[in-house]
Amino acid sequence: MKKSEVLHAWAAILDGRAPSLSIEITKECPLRCPGCYAFDAAHLGGETQLRELSDFKGDELVRRVLEVIDRERPLHVSLVGGDPMVRYRELERLLPEIERRGVHTQVVTSAFRVIPSAWKEFKKLNVVVSIDGLQPEHDERRKPATYERILKSIAGSKVTVHCTITSQIAQRAGYLDEFLAFWSGRAEVAKVWFSLFTPQVGAVDAEILTANQRAAVIAELRVLRLKYPVLDMPEQVLDEMATPPKSPEECIFARTTKTISADLTTQITPCQFGGEPDCEQCGCLASMGLAAVGHHKVVGGITAGGIFMASDRFGRGWRGIKEAFSRKPILAVEATPFKIL
Repeated sequence: MKKSEVLHAWAAILDGRAPSLSIEITKECPLRCPGCYAFDAAHLGGETQLRELSDFKGDELVRRVLEVIDRERPLHVSLVGGDPMVRYRELERLLPEIERRGVHTQVVTSAFRVIPSAWKEFKKLNVVVSIDGLQPEHDERRKPATYERILKSIAGSKVTVHCTITSQIAQRAGYLDEFLAFWSGRAEVAKVWFSLFTPQVGAVDAEILTANQRAAVIAELRVLRLKYPVLDMPEQVLDEMATPPKSPEECIFARTTKTISADLTTQITPCQFGGEPDCEQCGCLASMGLAAVGHHKVVGGITAGGIFMASDRFGRGWRGIKEAFSRKPILAVEATPFKIL
């Protein structure tokens, strides 16, 4: 991130705005992946689920998404779903408009549909392809977005591969090495990211890593990042993964990212996972990345995170004042003529 972008983010926080925005542009997805947080019953707070929301298509979707972006004025927007490639025609129109606004965009997809090679020309776009492990396990969990289909879909493109490490992956020695060996050899892959599966509080999903598995995976990633330069996970990020923020209030990512669901109205809290995420078992790469930035010492004992927390408190207070004044009715004052004595 450039210094100018850091200053813009700080200005947004002081103004009470989230510098990052995540939009579920559709509720539709051709996949039924086990452990998907977007379709978890708790994602929208338990009262309703993503598939039950109304969503939009065509001109209306394009218009409404741009209205949200213009209102929120983020520096970075993630377009997710469902799978946003379900709305690929709308994406073709949205991406140049968002780039024209100077906003960095991330499209997160299963790559069940071809990613246009022309998208490489966008300077502020990152296409992230979600892959659930090696081919046998991935194809079983994510059909029809199989390895064969993904390889056809990304041909001629430039993408970031993202894999969420589950207990099933962690229990097999050498699995991550084999995964990286395969994807680092692809010309289309610019970077590889890993997250650890993040459960809801009290969940018993088969994907949840044990404490020993978590420690072993982090230790392995420290070695693999040196072996595979394509693995974009600095040492500081892995340090945060070992000791994640204990609550959404301590999580810079949760506090700097506004997440909106497919009706373009419902806000997902406290973070993109929704519900009540088990922060002490969080493995979200975005959260760990910003936590690492937060521990960076700016001067003396003052950290970037300390400055952020103070700025965020000021920004939230300032936004509350502005909203209160915008709701306050204007009182009509009757003019009383002066009496000259």
